[in-house]
Amino acid sequence: MVSIIQPPIEPAFPVPLPPDNLIFDDGEPLESNRHRIAMNVLIRSAQQALSHRSDVFIGGNMFVYFSREQAMNRDVRGPDVLMVLGVPPRERQGWVVWEEGGRYPDVIVELLSPSTAAFDRGAKKDLYEQVFRTPYYFVCDPFAPLESLAGWRLDSSEGYQPLVANERGWLWCDLLGLWFGVWEGVIDREGPCGWLRLYTPQGDLALLPEEAAQQRADQEKQRADQEKQRADQEKQRADQEKQRADRLAAKIRELGLEVED
Repeated sequence: MVSIIQPPIEPAFPVPLPPDNLIFDDGEPLESNRHRIAMNVLIRSAQQALSHRSDVFIGGNMFVYFSREQAMNRDVRGPDVLMVLGVPPRERQGWVVWEEGGRYPDVIVELLSPSTAAFDRGAKKDLYEQVFRTPYYFVCDPFAPLESLAGWRLDSSEGYQPLVANERGWLWCDLLGLWFGVWEGVIDREGPCGWLRLYTPQGDLALLPEEAAQQRADQEKQRADQEKQRADQEKQRADQEKQRADRLAAKIRELGLEVED
């Protein structure tokens, strides 16, 4: 069981901080188009997988404001993907801790690149461990997901402890009730290549909305094909029965007997 211990929140401003004092976009694009796709895939599949819950917020590439000093200096960039459970699922430009009852993200994912890997595995990891006290932290390079996927679970006394992968190389997150693993395929005309995806406890891929829609369409087509096959088989049996009846009637006539219609 993960112990979730949140740090004390700094005193609020005497007057609530005007929204205009916070920036929610640093104007910098993601490292690459594949990073953008990987972030959107993870966010949208998580939203689909957790759609049965009404208390989940999932966002990406947004700032997390957690202190007055940090808000003034704007010295910490936001996570690529963050997930928070037990909160209202309203729209947010960023995650402002003092507006969220002191809540920090429960799960954070950073998409590595050559220019950010050391920071994501070092200073950012320390921040999420020591200040955010985020229970689960994952990192993955979209260009080398199999080799780079790693995760940590927060221990209340010992800090982040590495997650041990299963035989498929997947990492379990009990807060979400989902696996993090690598899926090989084509997304948005990128690939075929590996993508960081979510999997159900049973090992099924957590589908994107369009994948779920395509799956339903395929299932409907399969059912329609099966119905047509059954109808064709019924017609074939009826035709065969009629042919047998016609042959019997012809045989009876050959014998000079009358055939009743």
